[in-house]
Amino acid sequence: MMRDKKKTRKESPPIKVYCLPEERLQIEANAKAAGMSLSAFLLTVGRGYKVTGIVDFEQVRELARINGDLGRLGGLLKLWLTNDRRTAQFGEATIRALLSRIESTQDEMGQVMKSVVRPRAES
Repeated sequence: MMRDKKKTRKESPPIKVYCLPEERLQIEANAKAAGMSLSAFLLTVGRGYKVTGIVDFEQVRELARINGDLGRLGGLLKLWLTNDRRTAQFGEATIRALLSRIESTQDEMGQVMKSVVRPRAES
């Protein structure tokens, strides 16, 4: 008694697509940006599914660095606000500089986040 064995993709005939070398490079780049193999990318697109990209590792590392900077700056501000003796020598100029640095770091984080949300589509 033989059971009906489900056919696999490798046993099925491939679909051939003719394209120019620069078109192939673009398709390969899109597949890489989505974190998929070329075959999986084409199969996903061909079946009508929207491909979602992966976040660039370097951008994630940059966001983590900026977040750490914000945490350290916030910690200094908290010490000053609670009248901690370690921050007794902080004057108004130091606090204003700290607040300015926090603001610029938040702006930097916003720019990196924009590059993650709208990756290279505008390039």
